[in-house]
Amino acid sequence: MGNCFSDDAVGRSAAGATPFSQNNTSNTAVDCFLLSRGYRGLYSQIELSFSASNLRDRDVFSQSDPMVVIYTKGRDGKLEELDRTEVIQNSLNPKWIHKLKITYLFEVVQTLVFFVYDVDTQYQNLGVKMLKLDEQQYLGEATCVLSEIVTKSERSLTLDLVYREESTSSTHTHHRGKFTVHAEECVSSKTTTEMILRCSDLEHKDLFSRIDPFLVISKTVESKSSIPVCKTEVIKNDLNPTWKPVFLNMQQVGSKDSPLIIECYNFNNNGKHELIGKVQKSLVELEKLSFSGEGENLFLLPSAGHDYHIKVLKSQLFVDKFSESVQQTFLDYIAGGYEMNFMVAVDFTASNGNPRLPDSLHFIDPSGRPNSYQRAIIEVGEVLQFYDSDKRFPAWGFGARPIDGPVSHCFNLNGSSHYCEVEGTQGILMAYTSALHNVSLAGPTLFGPVVNNAALIASQSLASGGRKYFVLLIITDGVVTDLQETKDALVKASDLPLSILIVGVGGADFKEMEVLDADKGERLESTTGRVASRDIVQFVPFRDVQGGGISVVQELLAEIPHQFLTYIRSRDVQPNS
Repeated sequence: MGNCFSDDAVGRSAAGATPFSQNNTSNTAVDCFLLSRGYRGLYSQIELSFSASNLRDRDVFSQSDPMVVIYTKGRDGKLEELDRTEVIQNSLNPKWIHKLKITYLFEVVQTLVFFVYDVDTQYQNLGVKMLKLDEQQYLGEATCVLSEIVTKSERSLTLDLVYREESTSSTHTHHRGKFTVHAEECVSSKTTTEMILRCSDLEHKDLFSRIDPFLVISKTVESKSSIPVCKTEVIKNDLNPTWKPVFLNMQQVGSKDSPLIIECYNFNNNGKHELIGKVQKSLVELEKLSFSGEGENLFLLPSAGHDYHIKVLKSQLFVDKFSESVQQTFLDYIAGGYEMNFMVAVDFTASNGNPRLPDSLHFIDPSGRPNSYQRAIIEVGEVLQFYDSDKRFPAWGFGARPIDGPVSHCFNLNGSSHYCEVEGTQGILMAYTSALHNVSLAGPTLFGPVVNNAALIASQSLASGGRKYFVLLIITDGVVTDLQETKDALVKASDLPLSILIVGVGGADFKEMEVLDADKGERLESTTGRVASRDIVQFVPFRDVQGGGISVVQELLAEIPHQFLTYIRSRDVQPNS
């Protein structure tokens, strides 16, 4: 994970992968700037090892000689081969030495498929990559999701090895032994470098405005382009800033000798941040700067179309602290028993349109094509379900009038007056469809009651010593009308183990909604003047993802591990061993 820390004393801060302060909050303008340049969130390298037991023996005069072929399955069902193990001779209980290294992505359902083959003796002098699989004897297959493995306490998952026999009329399956996958997070994903950086004599180009500097640290890749891995907080009106400690993960950086580009920008509210100057140094060179106490001059490259040399500035970068350590990661807490609990709230206000008509946002397509509400539930639920052991999810509706009742701004989606939970993501979808037939769409759009209900569940869990973190998904088609009441609820909830994802569907103008997302780094403030201890809200209009590619909902989910670590580390909670 690329890590940055910021204690936002000035109302603008960093959004790094392992922040270490309860005052850490996301600076949307800077985050959008980083995302546009390829920055992504959680980055953990996982090493998978494989074993099997009680394999089917297909050889006549000896035991099988098994090999594993590992695939990843896409959302379209297509398989893509990732790797192959070595061949283990004469074994029905093999333990393969070859490991698969794979990047774990929290926000994506990473489906893995394992095929086990008995390799014919005549082919065993060939490299495994050269083997034609249709010439080997198929022993069976197993399927799982990477999240299922890393959430186990021992990070080991044992699966039934299934043998499929295809006939003209049906497909028969038989259990042919067990297949075990074990995951280890690579040490380099935990090795972290901590630095305190400062600059001196930054040049102030605009006499009529202040300079609000922040740093972006990027690594270079083979294409000579750069990928941001870290940023600092924004410091207001300071030509000699010292930033809070930044934490760089070794896995994401590459190595201590890999060149890094440290750029200093002047923050602008419109997101068009002005480059002040840059430095290119490896971690080894930055460590030497720390030991010597000397500074390195910032420079600017010549502009396109201009023929002049690199401009060296009088501004300098100093490394006031440099140290290395091993940090507990998100996966350490998950394997140590922490769970993430999914909650959802659906907007049933009249502005969605009559659910029986095709132009309604709540229209249930007879073809089975999901509407935007269903898609958001599926995309978030299918990721979070693996981090919740009982898979019982609180689900609410708001802005509707249940049968023979007044308008409710937080009613149980399952129709019960006693409990709000449903079974799994499919349970949410079924309760949502049922509610469309049992409520009358009304209004206005109020978030406060739903946020307060979610906060109550989180606070009760915290009070009872529960090791749980809650994620509330609010799906809405309109602008919130109880803005200040919602702010009050969010400020209060910012002290709890809770994150809130707000997805806007339809074509409404959601500009006011972005206020809840602490846009431009300004933290929410309650009626009493209390400021939120951290940013717990992420908002996105769902229409932005209609063109395909990586879903913006996935981008929102990518922030959850960081918000979890912000909360957990601010309270110095250690994972169970």
